Amino acid sequence: MLALIGIVVVFLAVFGGFLLERGNPWVLMQPAELLIVGGAAAGITLIANTPAVIRKMWHGAAAAFQAPVHTRQSLIRYLRMMYEVFSFIQRAGIVALEQDVEKPAGSVIFSRYPEFLADRDTRDFICDSLRMIVIGATSVHELDQLIDLDIEVQRRGRHEPVNALNAVADALPGLGIVAAVLGVVITMEAIGGTPETIGQKVAAALVGTFLGILLCYGVVSPVAARLENLCDAHSQFLQVMRVAMVAFARGSSP
Repeated sequence: MLALIGIVVVFLAVFGGFLLERGNPWVLMQPAELLIVGGAAAGITLIANTPAVIRKMWHGAAAAFQAPVHTRQSLIRYLRMMYEVFSFIQRAGIVALEQDVEKPAGSVIFSRYPEFLADRDTRDFICDSLRMIVIGATSVHELDQLIDLDIEVQRRGRHEPVNALNAVADALPGLGIVAAVLGVVITMEAIGGTPETIGQKVAAALVGTFLGILLCYGVVSPVAARLENLCDAHSQFLQVMRVAMVAFARGSSP
């Protein structure tokens, strides 16, 4: 909600200030300039990214306007769930947890936490990590390294859409200049016309630069920054889970 409010505030401040200066809002309605800037940005996205990254970028941009998946309350619930898992292992033995990690939806413990079952990435991460403890094929040190590597792989995957959005944001001011240059070319062709005609064409050219800068610093770049913060928060959340599981594997009490 804050991200959406922020976008609205940006546009209200920019266009509200323009109107307060008695600017004509119809001058900013330049579909051709928007086509140049927006279409070129879309083309750059298609050139620079794979279809999988483009899908992640759209999903990530949508997630930036939604509530964070992991909050302080959800962290407490997950830690409570891990406590129940560790207590169950102490009572029934490590082998008894095998069915729970293989089929978490049918687990007595996990079924009490629908939020965990619905969060596929975190569910797979915790179940895969617990599976390594159940199998017992690795030492505690190796377990720690493998879980940390899993977190790093997830972190890089989650930062792919961030990098894609940052690339678009970096390109937008330049695309605005391209639109402005094309507008100047059209203006030069109209030299000799009435001052009103030349003024309209110059204004249309400047709108291209305006759109590129506004979309970069007012929309795309802030969305990328928020998505990056969400990715870092998710990695920190997984690190807490890693510390809990490694500590238990070393013999610490739940």
